[in-house]
Amino acid sequence: MLIHGFRPRLAATLAATALPLALVFAAPSLAQAPAPAPAAAQAPASQAPASQAPAGQAPADPVVARVNGKEIRLSDLADAAQGLPAEMRSMPPGMLYPLLLDQLIDRAAIVELARKRGMDKEAAVARQIARAQDQALQQALIGREVGPLVNETELRARYDREIAGKPGEEEVHARHILLASEADAKGVIAELKKGGDFAAIAKARSSDKASGDGDLGFFKKGDMVAEFAEAAFGLKVGQITETPVKTQFGWHVIRVEGRRSAPPPAFEEAYDGLRSKTIQEGVQKVLTEARLGLAVERFNLDGTPRRATDEAQPPPAPARR
Repeated sequence: MLIHGFRPRLAATLAATALPLALVFAAPSLAQAPAPAPAAAQAPASQAPASQAPAGQAPADPVVARVNGKEIRLSDLADAAQGLPAEMRSMPPGMLYPLLLDQLIDRAAIVELARKRGMDKEAAVARQIARAQDQALQQALIGREVGPLVNETELRARYDREIAGKPGEEEVHARHILLASEADAKGVIAELKKGGDFAAIAKARSSDKASGDGDLGFFKKGDMVAEFAEAAFGLKVGQITETPVKTQFGWHVIRVEGRRSAPPPAFEEAYDGLRSKTIQEGVQKVLTEARLGLAVERFNLDGTPRRATDEAQPPPAPARR
């Protein structure tokens, strides 16, 4: 019953599987090594050894079916399994692979029928085939050039070079008083200059009740809105803003209580950023090499040659007096 109930879901899942993802979506999978094909001993007993396999030794990648002479190998089933949801991939190969094989045979049969009808010669289909081939080549090149750079050993080495043992990002400990108008904020600044207690005024006057006495603790520059961060990081310890700071939340009076360098993040915390940066750099290196000496011609969207004036912007209209 499990197999019968599973087959419709598997068929629906495979039917929804599209052509390879675009290059920009291929990058996140670079560090994931493809799952090896199960040993030949796990395959159905009916599989015949490939002719090139040594006598008495099972082939590493046996042929599991032929459709009009076109071979389907065990590795094709393993590749197909990688595109399935995790719950399906966890099924025993002896249960999953026969179902996948049925699907691959069905696909091959449909392809054969389409070729018999000459659909591969149709312009629209030929363009789709060319695009799929281009995507496969793009992903293969990126995977070969960039993939070795994003394994854990390489990323740990980069972490040790660039992050470990070095001062972390600067943080500021600040308090603030949030007010509804600039005039109110200026009044608070004048009161503080006369010796007013910042925490007491924050409790009594600030509209930011969540911070209580105005204490925001330590934060990094990117943790706050730009206007607030620029003002806070521009102050010395103990200094108060001379003028109110306007943000989308209102008018702030800020005092810096302390500064420190945050400890560097652990490798696990830095992993995603290191991986993303390494992939971007690797892809950019490949693109630079790919474009070297490449003849590129650009045309207008209607196919006509571009002219220097095509992208010129008209001068702004004179201001009315």
